[in-house]
Amino acid sequence: MLQAAGYNPVWAFFMAIFIFAGTGQFLCVELLAVGASITQVVILTFLLNFRHFFYGLSMIAKYRGIGKRKWYLMFGLTDETYALLTSTKVPEGIKKEDFYIAITLLNHIYWIIGSVLGATVGSVVHIDFTGIEFVMTALFAVLVVEQWKAHSKHLPAFLGFGITALCLIILGADNFLIPALIIVSTVLLCLRPILEKKEGKKL
Repeated sequence: MLQAAGYNPVWAFFMAIFIFAGTGQFLCVELLAVGASITQVVILTFLLNFRHFFYGLSMIAKYRGIGKRKWYLMFGLTDETYALLTSTKVPEGIKKEDFYIAITLLNHIYWIIGSVLGATVGSVVHIDFTGIEFVMTALFAVLVVEQWKAHSKHLPAFLGFGITALCLIILGADNFLIPALIIVSTVLLCLRPILEKKEGKKL
């Protein structure tokens, strides 16, 4: 499939720079392989990465006052970067904007290097990768654990799990994700004053 799409180390390099999203890049390669139009690519990529919209909403306060560099931070807000920025404290003596930029830029560089290496090795060595998709499941499990350990308030997590499970049961596996994201985000936005007030009392 990769060969059919003309995917090679050069393609991997430029795609990794401008499409800083793992699932988005995989989808783009698949669509190129079947000759999809630009419109189809744009629409499907938008729907696939729709969750990033909700990531951005929760980062508005963190990115306030950072200046023009916030545009790159918005572009580089992947699942892994989001997890790090929301679970890691800014070290003393370091400006928050420098810390945020460093994490985002390093993750971006790692992604570019990994994409180029993968395309290079994949064009030479042919390996059966059946089942490797479980890696993403394992990654998200680790991110959830890290988020759980980093925050004392677990009500948002319980709400997220509960609402998502309910949407999955009612709407099915093909239709539950976006409605679940919208409902969870709406509920948490409504509860934000209460959650912040409780956190303030603990401090």
